[in-house]
Amino acid sequence: MKILAITNQKGGVGKTTTCVNLAASLASLGKRVLLIDLDPQGNASTGSGIDKAHLKFSIYHVLIGEKSLKEVILTSEKGGFDIAPSNRDLAGAEVELVNELARENRLKVAIAKLVSAEEAAPYDFVLLDCPPALNLVTVNALTASNAVMIPMQCEYYALEGLSDLVNTIKKVRARLNPTLEIEGLLRTLFDSRNMLAQQVSAQLISHFGDKVYKTVIPRNIRLAEAPSYGVPVLSYDKASKGAVAYLELAKEVMRSGKKHG
Repeated sequence: MKILAITNQKGGVGKTTTCVNLAASLASLGKRVLLIDLDPQGNASTGSGIDKAHLKFSIYHVLIGEKSLKEVILTSEKGGFDIAPSNRDLAGAEVELVNELARENRLKVAIAKLVSAEEAAPYDFVLLDCPPALNLVTVNALTASNAVMIPMQCEYYALEGLSDLVNTIKKVRARLNPTLEIEGLLRTLFDSRNMLAQQVSAQLISHFGDKVYKTVIPRNIRLAEAPSYGVPVLSYDKASKGAVAYLELAKEVMRSGKKHG
């Protein structure tokens, strides 16, 4: 079972779009997928067809120890994957956990209990949609994961934020999760006509080499429209450039899993 944190402290880089559409694409390729929404905004939940306003339980109840992960999991009917949803309740978890022992391990323990309750690993992939901040919830995600995907736009300020995130990952690896590695950087919202985007893309490849996914996610109106219908783009318009790109990314992630496994 591969646990992949999808994170970037910068907002608006296509992180949640990537979580939902990668989950749906992996599911369409026959993989068992769990998406864990760790953002209080709950956009991944909404984009998966879940009504976050009327949730009885959410990932918040798992992190504070009131519910097991299995008890909060729902199914995204249109996406073909399972989801542990989120809503604004999660914003309170940071404060409630501040004085708790081993607070960075709450999610890791919850996932381990889910796996131990089954005869075999219940999922091939667990995707963690992290909030756009380097906070305790993000640290929980990095501690629970064995790999990190960093979605980013190819623009100047993205490179500055990337160094902060890489340093955080190094600290988590040193103190909490020695097996954590950056699996890849994903270029999102990419416009090939933009010279700056091309230059930043070239810099990323020069610096990170094969850590940059070959798949590039283009700017695509269908990707932007799909969440308002509560479905992944694969269900909304499977012939769109966005849907095709995320299917390619899913195949690349599957190949990477075999390579590392």
